[in-house]
Amino acid sequence: MNTPKLHRFQRFEKIIGEDALLSLTHKSVLILGCGGVGGYVCEALARSGVGTLILVDYDIIDETNINRQIIALESTIGRKKVDVLEERIKDINRDCKIIKIDQFIDSHNIEVLFENSVDYFVDACDTVSTKKEIIRLCLEKNIPFISSMGTGNKLDPSQLEIVDIRKTQNDPLARILRKYVKDEKISQKVMVLSSRELPIKTGERTPGSSSFVPSSAGLLIASYIIRSFLKK
Repeated sequence: MNTPKLHRFQRFEKIIGEDALLSLTHKSVLILGCGGVGGYVCEALARSGVGTLILVDYDIIDETNINRQIIALESTIGRKKVDVLEERIKDINRDCKIIKIDQFIDSHNIEVLFENSVDYFVDACDTVSTKKEIIRLCLEKNIPFISSMGTGNKLDPSQLEIVDIRKTQNDPLARILRKYVKDEKISQKVMVLSSRELPIKTGERTPGSSSFVPSSAGLLIASYIIRSFLKK
């Protein structure tokens, strides 16, 4: 493939083919939450040639993010995550279209997430009530989605897996959402990224984190999405 804007992806083209690579430039993925997991989802999708990324986050980069978030550096502390991530993605692929939604998403404004055409929806947010709404709305609107469960207080990325919510184990967040799916009598599959590893007990409300579990989770999600696109 010799076209200048796709030349940077020629190593990826070798394993998926020219037509498949071109098809990815027409795909749109929304990422809700651009932190430890979501940032790596965006990174991998951008480096795979996905044409449009919708970045949703209201947070600013804090010094405590540096141990696990790809956009967190001394030079980016205090800046908006969506702004820093946009700059990074454009530095990877200048032709990637970026749509930023700089809002804290809850039940009052959640419909803003569905104002753009989306081929895949990634829920990497931390708010349980919002995660429940995302499940409901994506199923209702027939939008493919995947939701990230908890990656805090865990050290072993090899225990991460992508499964239906009903098959998760040792994940406190997944336990809450399993109950929601059961109570709402949802019969469709609800695919999630979860870890089988027992959480490490720290005695603190704020979870601890590593550099390698959230990042591995984000890369697994990106791989799952790309492979889903290629199957179609």
